[in-house]
Amino acid sequence: MSKSKSNPLPCPAKCNVFIAGTGGREHALAWKLKQSPRLGKLWVDPNANVGLRQLGAVCPQSLDPKNKFHFKRFLEKESIHLIVVGPETLLAAGFADQYHDPPNRLVFGPTQSACKLEWDKAWCKQVLRSAGVPMAEGRPFTQLDAALNYINSREDPLVIKAAGLSAGKGVTVCANKKEAIAAATAALQMKSHGDAGATIVIEERLHGQEMSVLALVDGKTIWMLDACQDHKQVGEGDTGPNTGGMGAYSPTPLATNDVMRMIERDVFVPTLDALRREDIDFRGVLFAGIILTHGGPKVLEFNCRFGDPETQSLMARWKGDLLETLWLTASGQLDQANFSFEGGASCCVVVCAQGYPAKPSVGNTISGIEAAESLGAPHQKVICFHAGTASGTAGVPVTSGGRVIGVTAVASDVQIASALATQAASHIHFEGAFFRRDIGYRVLKNTTQTTG
Repeated sequence: MSKSKSNPLPCPAKCNVFIAGTGGREHALAWKLKQSPRLGKLWVDPNANVGLRQLGAVCPQSLDPKNKFHFKRFLEKESIHLIVVGPETLLAAGFADQYHDPPNRLVFGPTQSACKLEWDKAWCKQVLRSAGVPMAEGRPFTQLDAALNYINSREDPLVIKAAGLSAGKGVTVCANKKEAIAAATAALQMKSHGDAGATIVIEERLHGQEMSVLALVDGKTIWMLDACQDHKQVGEGDTGPNTGGMGAYSPTPLATNDVMRMIERDVFVPTLDALRREDIDFRGVLFAGIILTHGGPKVLEFNCRFGDPETQSLMARWKGDLLETLWLTASGQLDQANFSFEGGASCCVVVCAQGYPAKPSVGNTISGIEAAESLGAPHQKVICFHAGTASGTAGVPVTSGGRVIGVTAVASDVQIASALATQAASHIHFEGAFFRRDIGYRVLKNTTQTTG
């Protein structure tokens, strides 16, 4: 952990909190915030899922920028002290810039300019290159002819990325030139990613294990969190199209102390230094998608918020007052924080709706949540974090999105946590429900090969 100088701004004894966002990540954050003795009243997004609505009062005002005046009146009337922003779309739209008003109100989440690392991958490449951060080499393109000429000039496998925000679905890993040409054409000519794909980044394809490395940052202090491993592709064995994330576990054994020190020194420190040279003060979560290559850790992408489903896995093992920690981060006092993670491991298995990630089926009745949460031996636990859920007839939850429930288990190690989460996920029922049964398989497979 790198240290910063504090600027004292005490957290209120009873801190009123608003969580912006509607998904599984936000439910996990709300679940942990509810355990804080400092929490006054918790308010949730007007479009919140069922799980969020069970934990907090629903904000009566839309977050639409056109409703800024009325939303700000709501914040003032209810004496909201801290806003916790989940989704990247709100941050990219300048939500933190608009409502951060110290000492009256703080926003946990970076400014629009700070989170450009996420919403403009072409700009991010420039920043990382100038800072000497190890990364997948890539070039931006806005014209299809130039992109195709570049693809045809390369002999190695490539990755095509939409430069803008694509809900985690803007990346195509290509096995050959034909696939790369198809992906570039889809983005630039057929507008498959809309405005997010108006610029694409064509990268070299790196090989190695990937992991999600998140850190809390208050401008100067960097506090590394336990590393996770996400599973992006929809099918078992990492097959099929990319999704927002089918599951994650933490901590990953890939993140040895030496590896984490290297990532902090070679990735996080120079990146934040580069932002400061641009007069950007980053406060919030900085999330690096890392690949462990033979040449060391390299950056695949940056996100500027808590990951989903990484957050579900992290919150299940979080030890300490999350509210206090988020306040200290937003107020530039992260060096005063005091938290850790439980031993053992946690695994989140995401139960999805039929048709995801293309066109998920919605409106289907969900059952089995209580049965899933009742599983587990002593010293184990199962938590079902709602994502794409809404209230149906008589308050019974129904599906309202592609990723529906994040079934999260805590146990003594990754193998047991994965097995328990998978078993619990099988108790979640709705028409067309499916999930991956192999979350954590990459390290478990390697462990089996090593020991056997």
